Amino acid sequence: MDDRTELSEFLKSRRARLRPEDVGLRDYGGVRRVAGLRREELARLAGVSIAHYTRLEQGKGDSVSDEVLEAIGAALRLDADESAYLHRIARRPRPCAGAAALSDVRPGLRYLLESFVMTPALLVGRHTQIIGWNRLAVAVFGDFPGLPEGRRTISHLLFTEPYLQLYRTGWERAACAHVAHLRVLLGRYRGDTELAAHIDHMRDLNGDFARMWAEHPVAQVRGRAYLLHHPVVGDLTLHGELIALPDEPSCWGLDLFAAEPGSASEQALRKLAIL
Repeated sequence: MDDRTELSEFLKSRRARLRPEDVGLRDYGGVRRVAGLRREELARLAGVSIAHYTRLEQGKGDSVSDEVLEAIGAALRLDADESAYLHRIARRPRPCAGAAALSDVRPGLRYLLESFVMTPALLVGRHTQIIGWNRLAVAVFGDFPGLPEGRRTISHLLFTEPYLQLYRTGWERAACAHVAHLRVLLGRYRGDTELAAHIDHMRDLNGDFARMWAEHPVAQVRGRAYLLHHPVVGDLTLHGELIALPDEPSCWGLDLFAAEPGSASEQALRKLAIL
């Protein structure tokens, strides 16, 4: 995955989603060869020269100032996650440490995982690799610990069989949210060749992943709901929260899944917890 290409394609994708009338420009008709705003229209909105913007859209962003990036982000109507991503990918990448392994997880984090008796819990690395879990997570999501380490990732659980069979509804939304979060990680950990290789692998492996990635979504993972169909307890509605651990080098975050108190899903989790 080439850094210049990523910057270029991201800017083009965001320019393509805007129409002249969306940003207060008059459309004088005529045939537009591409969707969305023209480069010169975007440059005018941002208050930069067309030559300056064209260089940036060609992936040449090393010398661009924060002020110019902010002006372009505002013209493109980027949200906070997208704007942060633009600032990161426009800069020269820094070397990154390698991925965490199971052996890197501190005992205290393992004890914390095991303390969640009624809550499926996962420790997730920045390449979406699952580097820690509790017993209830296995009871809910299946025998993912038996997967080869290279396939023991959230990406594989969302995009490859047999885990797709768990989703009753909401798979598309969950999968899109995951892809959008991967792009946040790609911007944050530029220079991480293992993360880039993981994304390239998933694009080659799964057509849905490739389709979603090509849409250039960018968003932090926040609260989300899943409706799963479990082979033992039936339908389960779970609410997921990813708690970031920014000071923990061994992993990206703690992924917790809870059911609404007093619901049938909570009773189903209790049943799974004692099986």
